[in-house]
Amino acid sequence: MVEATGRLPPPFGRYWAAAATSAFGTAVTAVALPVLVVQELGATPLEVGLVSAAQLVPYAVVGLLAGAYIDRWRRKPVLVAASVARALALAAIPVLWLLDALPIGVLVVALLVFGGASVFGFAATQSLLPRLVPRTRLVEANARLDQTDATAQTLGPAVGGALVGLLGAPVAIIVDAISYLVDAALVASLRVEEPRPRPRRSTLRAEIRDGLRWTYGHPTLGPLALSTHVWFLGNGAATAALSLLALRSLGFSAAAFGLLLGASGVASLVGASLAPRLGDRLGPGRVVVLARAAYPVAWLLVALAPASDVGGPLLFVALVVQGLAAGAENANEMALWQSLTPDELLGRVNATRRSVNRTVAAVGAVGAGVAVGSLGDRPTLAAVAVLFAVAAVLVALSPVRAARG
Repeated sequence: MVEATGRLPPPFGRYWAAAATSAFGTAVTAVALPVLVVQELGATPLEVGLVSAAQLVPYAVVGLLAGAYIDRWRRKPVLVAASVARALALAAIPVLWLLDALPIGVLVVALLVFGGASVFGFAATQSLLPRLVPRTRLVEANARLDQTDATAQTLGPAVGGALVGLLGAPVAIIVDAISYLVDAALVASLRVEEPRPRPRRSTLRAEIRDGLRWTYGHPTLGPLALSTHVWFLGNGAATAALSLLALRSLGFSAAAFGLLLGASGVASLVGASLAPRLGDRLGPGRVVVLARAAYPVAWLLVALAPASDVGGPLLFVALVVQGLAAGAENANEMALWQSLTPDELLGRVNATRRSVNRTVAAVGAVGAGVAVGSLGDRPTLAAVAVLFAVAAVLVALSPVRAARG
């Protein structure tokens, strides 16, 4: 085992580079995809919700099975295959656009394939990290990844906005496809000790049940899981409603929308930089509680943003608050899951949590599309703020607030 002090081990550096590369590509797509759907394809609010949900639906279909198989397989090959599959799914979008064969339904299918590969990819990546660094340094390692992700969210949207303006939204998505191919190559060259998984005597159903029992039966992780599910329900709705509010009601251009997401990325970078220090001083659990208390404030500001000169700046302030909270929270939350879960259960626990998270996020996205179409964007965003408040209360009243990993 590597030392628990000093520099993080060399394999982490390559893993980090792979994550950074795909994060920058994803940040470009975060701008290009909403512009493609809302402006190029002229989608209805319901169709916007369906597109947002498409990447998440596979978690409901295969998420629990994926977790069980991740604990049976070596994790590095799964990561490589998942990245290649995501690259191919994204590359199909600009090709179909150039062939004039990209209706909303076909785009949804491409994103379903992307989401299916992501189910296995994310379960494997969160389970591989504790094999690369000591568990005592997981907050630091996760914070490094979050800092890189926040940097990507800062620079990527600006680049994405420029690429969309220069090349068009569909072609800009090819950047993300290339980033996943580079990610796959870097992970394939990674040196990591992965013992051959022992033959399983229990059935898949029993193994899935073990993952569920640990996820929801643990005195600290159970309430954290429930809070996170509510958070993702709100976030799924928020993502769909925000693009409609900014791009239609407030008239943001692609470049302005990119700058909005970039501002959140800057704030997230600051929060991620502070995450290890906050975790050491307050404890990871308390950081999670405080961060989740900030989300309802941020989204209430979004809901109140008027269609005037004040609306745009207020949106920027809200997304900065959101970014700070997300940056500070994520590394500490991930460290709690990775340090409190045995290695032989990590695949199932990560996939179980992410499966439910993404499923409720899909419900939130579709629900937001329906709600915006019938009630309007601001009442929908006010409901989003209430969901984030519920998530905050669930952790504040649980053992999470005293958890230190």
